[in-house]
Amino acid sequence: MGFLDILLIGVGLSMDAFAVSVCKGLAMKKINYKEAFIIALFFGGFQALMPFMGYCAGTALADYIEAVDHWIAFVLLVIIGGKMLVEAIKGMKDKQCECKLKEEENKFSFVEIFMLAIATSIDALAVGVTFALVKSVNIGYSIIVIGITTFVISFAGVFIGNKFGDRYQHKAEMVGGVILILIGVRILLVDLGYWPF
Repeated sequence: MGFLDILLIGVGLSMDAFAVSVCKGLAMKKINYKEAFIIALFFGGFQALMPFMGYCAGTALADYIEAVDHWIAFVLLVIIGGKMLVEAIKGMKDKQCECKLKEEENKFSFVEIFMLAIATSIDALAVGVTFALVKSVNIGYSIIVIGITTFVISFAGVFIGNKFGDRYQHKAEMVGGVILILIGVRILLVDLGYWPF
């Protein structure tokens, strides 16, 4: 897996964090740089930690499932991407933004950000398992790229939410879902010898 693959996975995984960051920005009357930084730091940190944990778990199982590892990686990425697509489409149909809460309910809280960071990075745990199955992944390099990507996208999400509202929330989740599905397909085709590049 090259830099572009890892970057795209990072972008795909960060879309849930982006959607929550948009909500947080929407709730701010004026941009608070300190809060935006803390939100991005938590989301980026957990998006880096979870793949590492998944990688450790997957490495323990890798020898037992080597014959079908590419299929497992494919299925995991398609399930994660498909789930993101379904949630985004459902959200667009409802035409509601989950973040339109009363302002007092949306006040900054470390505990809430911590819980949201865990919730938005669960998918990254499964991606970490796929990293263990795809032999060409440098896990240290990968989690740094994913963490930085999520940090930047989450930081930007707070600003986008504050300036433009929730109009990009569901579209971003759809893009993230499609990216993860396509990478899953690529992993499968490469392993089966059908990928020309």
